[in-house]
Amino acid sequence: MFKHVDYLQFQAKPEKPDALLAAKMQELVGGQFGEMTVMMQYLWQGWSCRVPGKYKDMIMDIATEEIGHVEMLTTMLARLLEGAPSVATEKAAAANPLLAAVLGGQSPQHAIVSGGSALPRDSQGVPWNAGYIAASGNLLTDFRSNVAAEAQSRLMTSRVYNMTDDRGVKDMLQFNLARDTYHQQQWLLGIENLIADGLVEDEIEGSNRGDEKEFARRTFYSFDPESTAGEGRWAQGQSLLGEQLEYVPDAQPLTDDKPLGPAPDPKLYVTYDGSMGKGKPGTGAGAHAQGLANVVNKVKGALD
Repeated sequence: MFKHVDYLQFQAKPEKPDALLAAKMQELVGGQFGEMTVMMQYLWQGWSCRVPGKYKDMIMDIATEEIGHVEMLTTMLARLLEGAPSVATEKAAAANPLLAAVLGGQSPQHAIVSGGSALPRDSQGVPWNAGYIAASGNLLTDFRSNVAAEAQSRLMTSRVYNMTDDRGVKDMLQFNLARDTYHQQQWLLGIENLIADGLVEDEIEGSNRGDEKEFARRTFYSFDPESTAGEGRWAQGQSLLGEQLEYVPDAQPLTDDKPLGPAPDPKLYVTYDGSMGKGKPGTGAGAHAQGLANVVNKVKGALD
């Protein structure tokens, strides 16, 4: 369950309303790397975590904190939007209030849709999307995703921070920047803890590593004859797995297999010269038959 305290984690008190800044700060709320993304990402990771104790507790603690960060930002935006429609209209040289809002940089949706409040959208009005989050159930890969999410979130926050001179807004963003700095470290330290606890072998996701093409996991392929990528650490010396890295300049195909699909279904009317023979009809019945054949083949393979 969740408990709510009727106070913000940190104050959100702008010096004065600023509709233009509010429109920009929407990116920090509902953008791809906004607070809604990290909030939902951590909540789903926490709910999906199968390791009771410190790991699940840690994920849920930071997820709950991120709910509070969304609350801080939405409160800040509401205060920045105080009296905003009329102010924006006065500043914009247009008779139509909606056009004035657009010309002045304000989001018309702040006036029309939300009544002067924040929206679960980015700075361009694009709705927040659950496709932004990663919650695989694998703590190593999720923690790596979290480091990247926090880094991107901090970068967006830092850019917005430089777009305003409002001391009240800067005060809150200084806190948010610091939390993003800590959270990046938290997830990296979490990876160290996973290794120390024996839950993963190393910091590289390694499922089915024994089945890998061994040469391919230690080779850098360059596809530009003038590339200088081979000068980087990633192309020389030992890999993080302790293997010798190899640099291959002007890489060539490892196969004679060409990127051509099969002959097309004639009823799909694909432009085709007949060079690969006659295509198979792709009717619903055909798809059903193919599905049954796949099941039979899998059963045969298991019995063999």
